[in-house]
Amino acid sequence: MNITILTYGSRGDVQPFLPLSAKLISRGHSVKLAAPSRFKDLVEGHGVAFAPLPGDPATAIVRINDGGNNIFKMLHEGWAHAMQVGPDVFQRSDEACKDADLIIHAFSHAVDGHTRAREMNIPDVHVQTFPMFAPTGDYPSVVLPDLKIRALNYFTHVAGIKIIWWLSRFGFWQISRRANLPKRKLYFPFDDDPIHPPTLMLCAWSPSLLPPSKDWSANVCVTGYFFSDETESYQPTIELRNFLDANSPPICVSFGSMVNRDAETIHRIVHEALAKTNQRGIILSGWGGTHKFSSKDLLYLESAPHDWLLPRCNMLIHHGGAGTVAAGLRAGIPQVIVPFMTDQPFWARRVHAVGASPKPILVKHLTVERLTQAIIEAGSDKIRQRARTLGQTINNEDGVMQAVELIESHARNWKSTIRNNT
Repeated sequence: MNITILTYGSRGDVQPFLPLSAKLISRGHSVKLAAPSRFKDLVEGHGVAFAPLPGDPATAIVRINDGGNNIFKMLHEGWAHAMQVGPDVFQRSDEACKDADLIIHAFSHAVDGHTRAREMNIPDVHVQTFPMFAPTGDYPSVVLPDLKIRALNYFTHVAGIKIIWWLSRFGFWQISRRANLPKRKLYFPFDDDPIHPPTLMLCAWSPSLLPPSKDWSANVCVTGYFFSDETESYQPTIELRNFLDANSPPICVSFGSMVNRDAETIHRIVHEALAKTNQRGIILSGWGGTHKFSSKDLLYLESAPHDWLLPRCNMLIHHGGAGTVAAGLRAGIPQVIVPFMTDQPFWARRVHAVGASPKPILVKHLTVERLTQAIIEAGSDKIRQRARTLGQTINNEDGVMQAVELIESHARNWKSTIRNNT
């Protein structure tokens, strides 16, 4: 099959599709990955054909994160970015899908990816790194706290889906009007349709962290994480090697793309908490993060492969992004999570619920005292043992292989169903 994958956002929105693409290619399929142009080297470095999409998500994420706790400002910034790059993204996405036999789409492309598949009369698959389009009473929508009542939790998912569907239609209408794009009927991938089979939804997380819900239909599958291995190809710098060899394993601190107006304050708090707990630290600065001079107890790096670095660390302090949560669980080390926005508090609560971290600290509540106490608690024997056990379980899963087998089966069944219904 010729397969096009559509995604947009930070590295965490692109990374899971690299091992999926590689496995599909190894099975004889042709894969093209459409993502923001800044990830060209990353994607092509994994041997995957790349279709660049315009716009810099780093700029948008910084602006959204600068909205702090103001949900209206965050929505405004996100909407402004979508209106700015939307016309070009739609055009480039169309071009990327022209020869596709199957389209795989992430959350950012759920509606337009499915719409293209409907127009082309080909199957599509939706991949999620957080639960959004599968209502359940087990927990609420990822942007809300647990309401403790199943019916209310379920309602938040239904309401969230309707809001996303409305925003998608309104946003496409606005973009089309401004850019003089042709009219287009949009289709929602998870509406009941007597003719078309339901879109397969693959949940790319470990069932040991978030098991499948009994409320879900058969087209929703929890596969396990999509991990890529960069350990063999990665060559650490001499500075990193010397730092790791100099003393006991350090704590890794990574806030990914979560750079906001309080970056200096957050850095100071982390620095003081590490000092109070007599811990060394490796600070991954990410996109435009705090740049400082390293010392014998602190090493500043722009980035390093999590699958190589984290097993050499004794703890992970981070923002709660789905990809970083997965990497910490796979490494089998305790986590301290300081969530900033969107789905991060949800994953932070889940990691705490399975015993691999203390209670999360919202970034607005972060202090030296709270972070110091969390580091001490995360270092307890109970949390360390639970983290190791989860790491062993997750390392025995093969989410990528399971996903590929489900994708291939879905494509076969889809064609058979379409023939029988026509």
